[in-house]
Amino acid sequence: MGLTRAGGDAVPPAGWHRLTYRTRLGRGPEVWRAAEEALFDWRMHRAAWVPVEAGTPRAGPDVTAVITLRLGPLRLLRAPCRVVWCVAEPDRVGFAYGTLRGHPESGEEAFVLERRPDGSVWLEVTAISRPAAWYMRLAGPLGRLVRGFVARRYGRALRRLGSG
Repeated sequence: MGLTRAGGDAVPPAGWHRLTYRTRLGRGPEVWRAAEEALFDWRMHRAAWVPVEAGTPRAGPDVTAVITLRLGPLRLLRAPCRVVWCVAEPDRVGFAYGTLRGHPESGEEAFVLERRPDGSVWLEVTAISRPAAWYMRLAGPLGRLVRGFVARRYGRALRRLGSG
């Protein structure tokens, strides 16, 4: 895979949708280190109320994870995925996971941190996907609204985790 490697410049195939969300997390080396750690050890997901069961404590190439969305005791959604690429550059780190069989969507979602020349730290979430399950096809634009809501939650959660 690699659909999301170009980030916000990624061009989705026909019939697929792209979501790009960027948020400023703060500034300085402490924010960078804390955000990087929280991204790779799945705390960003958990802090955004998106529980993750992963094959390892840290995201890395070929790591399998199951994202679960719950409403109280009810499990609404189980979404298996696998890390398909990682980036580890001095001012850019992150990873993307691709969906596996049983995921309600088909596609890829990337989480990339960028440290800009002014010292500011940014998170970019990029998703390229299309519905795979009947209920996601039925949800139509509502499904895309939910994805955007979750992307914003990731940004808020990582901003909190990076500041502390």
